[in-house]
Amino acid sequence: MNRLESMRVLLAAVEAGSQSAAGRKLGMPLATVSRKISDLESALKTRLLIRSTRQLTLTDAGRGYVAACRRILDDVQEAERAVTGEYSAPRGDLIVTAPVVFGRLHMVPTLVEFLQVYPEVNVQLVLGDRIVSLHEDHVDLALRIAPLPDSGLIATNLGSIRRVVCASPTYLAARSIPQDPRDLGAHQCISFDSLTTGHTWRFRVDRAEMSVAIRARLAVSTAEAAIDAAIAGLGLTCVLSYQVEAALRAGLLVRVLAPFEPESIPVSFLYAAQGRLPLKLRALLDFAAPRLRARLQKTEAALGISLLSAPSKRRKRKRRQK
Repeated sequence: MNRLESMRVLLAAVEAGSQSAAGRKLGMPLATVSRKISDLESALKTRLLIRSTRQLTLTDAGRGYVAACRRILDDVQEAERAVTGEYSAPRGDLIVTAPVVFGRLHMVPTLVEFLQVYPEVNVQLVLGDRIVSLHEDHVDLALRIAPLPDSGLIATNLGSIRRVVCASPTYLAARSIPQDPRDLGAHQCISFDSLTTGHTWRFRVDRAEMSVAIRARLAVSTAEAAIDAAIAGLGLTCVLSYQVEAALRAGLLVRVLAPFEPESIPVSFLYAAQGRLPLKLRALLDFAAPRLRARLQKTEAALGISLLSAPSKRRKRKRRQK
């Protein structure tokens, strides 16, 4: 019996929640997964798992053994990294995750530059809006757009973004410009359901959070679709600032209700705490972090431009002239 291999299979089953899921993850037949775990239990002369049709549950002995397996396998991985030279020069493979739109707009250009500078490093970029487990999915670095809970992970702050409400100049010229979140009841809206809860948008009024019901003429599942519909003049939409930066800079959309925007959302790099940080990961952190901070600052500048060119300010100047 290959003890280390059996440990890896056991950990995969525990992390995946079932032996069949572990088999799919490892590319291994279910019978092989079951046999390796059974052989391990036989060698240890103790039961590690309580098996049922729905889930796996660790026994008391199993919990202690799985924790030891993680430490042992981490030490083996650390030794392998040292032998292959990951601590002497940036080389090897990295797995990075990021939200879809942010990844396409910002991570891809940054990684292209990084790979040109470090020819011995390869990156697998996984774009998705679901939260992945760094340990279970073997991710080296994750970009998160959210407040971070306390965990054993290490975070590097990159900046922040905002939820912004915007509309096309044509739409705003034909309608009254909302001056208060409660004015949205008189407006057509485009709901981006991945960002909002149902058909409500959140604001801050007098330092308190307020949820405002909207009339969604169109509900979409991607930010790009919401932005396209807003540019076409259908109504107001609420998206994240980096998603709409290009449209704001081009004057295709204008930001409204800025004084009532909720608190900004932090953007961070997240990676697992470990002994020695592989040079390939340290190189990526040192290379990407300042570039992404600069990109987020550029997004903030675009928000300022969009306010200066808002139709509401032009209309106020005309009234004073009268």
